[in-house]
Amino acid sequence: MKKNKNDAKLLKKALELGIAFAKKQGYNDLERYVSSTDKVECIYRLLVQYKQITPLAVDQEDGVNMKHKLVLWISRLLPPDHELLK
Repeated sequence: MKKNKNDAKLLKKALELGIAFAKKQGYNDLERYVSSTDKVECIYRLLVQYKQITPLAVDQEDGVNMKHKLVLWISRLLPPDHELLK
């Protein structure tokens, strides 16, 4: 996996957008009662369910790979000249 110096910020942005997406789908209180590790998994599974990202292989479903998938997802949504992609 290629690491970007802004991966942590991209992940934070992905979680923000993922939580907003979850709220639009009817899932409430995700940010208040769920740990950050569980948020990553919840958002990942929600995006897979709604076919926004392709799922990982079952043997590769761990926190690191899910975070990487979310970073890739947000990287594709942001405009090419966004400051986090530089």
